[in-house]
Amino acid sequence: MDSGRLRFDHDAVRSAAGLYDAGRRARERVPRSIHATYAPAKDRDPVGVLRRQHEHRVAELIPLRLERMTENPFAFYRGSAAIQAADLRDGPRTGIDVTICGDAHVANFGIFASPERRLVFDLNDFDEAAYGPWEWDVKRFVTSVVIAARQRGFSEAKAERAASEAAAAYRTAMRQFTGLGALERYYLRADVRGGRRAASSQKVLDRAIAEASRRTSERVVRKITERAPDGTTAIIESPPRLTHIPEATERRVLAIAREYATTVPADIALLLSQYTATDAVRRVVGVGSVGTRCYIIVLSGPAGESLVLQVKEATESVVVEFGGAPAGCAPAFDDHAHSAEHGHRVVANQRVLQAVSDPFLGYVTQDGHAYYIRQFRDQNVSIDTETLGFRPFADYVDACGTVLARAHAQSPDAPFISGYLGGGTAFDAAVVAWAFAYADQAYADYLTVRQAVADGRFSPTAPDSLDPAASRVE
Repeated sequence: MDSGRLRFDHDAVRSAAGLYDAGRRARERVPRSIHATYAPAKDRDPVGVLRRQHEHRVAELIPLRLERMTENPFAFYRGSAAIQAADLRDGPRTGIDVTICGDAHVANFGIFASPERRLVFDLNDFDEAAYGPWEWDVKRFVTSVVIAARQRGFSEAKAERAASEAAAAYRTAMRQFTGLGALERYYLRADVRGGRRAASSQKVLDRAIAEASRRTSERVVRKITERAPDGTTAIIESPPRLTHIPEATERRVLAIAREYATTVPADIALLLSQYTATDAVRRVVGVGSVGTRCYIIVLSGPAGESLVLQVKEATESVVVEFGGAPAGCAPAFDDHAHSAEHGHRVVANQRVLQAVSDPFLGYVTQDGHAYYIRQFRDQNVSIDTETLGFRPFADYVDACGTVLARAHAQSPDAPFISGYLGGGTAFDAAVVAWAFAYADQAYADYLTVRQAVADGRFSPTAPDSLDPAASRVE
């Protein structure tokens, strides 16, 4: 093997430089300025999209979902990823797909503990993760900056400044990351206790670190449980957030937990074998996720310690269902035995997009429903942007843009993105213009949905609505 080659034919080695040049050439086919234009479809129907989402959710929780979504414009945006996916469906695309978050707004980044017990900052929600256009994540993210800035009461000029900085952070980070080898990109992570940061952002992180240190399984157990007469740990009900479930549902949840242990690494499976489930409840979680089936299980260990797991239903990603994205997972997963399962989709994409992930991640499909399982409250905390002054807010969204670029940079075609973005601000300006236009659209949708709720258009007896029994469980 004097040539240093294998003795048989093999695939050509992918060239980062070639992909970068392809991205530059793509500007002629899809000018970066074209991303500035938001052109709503004439037949767009935000109420119809939400009602379609409700078809497979727990009927009794739909009013709570609508209540949370209509609390304010930013809460609405958090819960309306499906509406935005439908609006992005026919927009301009460069034609390059990567593993995307699918719901990359500023509240879906946060701090959590790595398996080595170091705190890291990263994306933290992957229910809508899929294989799709990278531009969609960037547009959803930058629009969230605009809406969050408005929610905070910043001027339009400050909102534009923050959005521009966030877009630039994504572009410059993508250029830096794709200048590294694939293995170097893989090992990158954002350790919240390291690096040099502005004083304003460090103060924000210090407060979040202090809160994260208190958000452990042991602490949550002390907060939400009590000792049952038989000495076991039982969860205290707090409707509608935490409610006990019928015995038949409880048995299904525990069966999910047993099967889940077969989808985790061997060391985690052995660890889980030392714990016994002592209680399970239904949990109402988030804004857009309300109505999906979600449970938490308390397990007791041999020394009396507790481990809390969250079991959450995984449905089809909105960027596939409503946006028409090509697939739930990247082509690299096509040969995986469980690649079509939505629980696997969430877990697989989370491991791709995060620098480090919860070692307890696993998945199950049972009775026609897919679930993913993770540890509950493992020092995880999100940054509340409504409490930030302008400079800490801008620093925070810059960090989010950098993390989003790191996540996208894990995909094989990432150098194309860098070539397309280039070194100037053409794409930044375009995506910020789009974000302001879409922020206005999201506000109009917020008012429309509020009125629809008031008019009873989501009620079980509304015309063309669902049979409430069709989606009711428990």
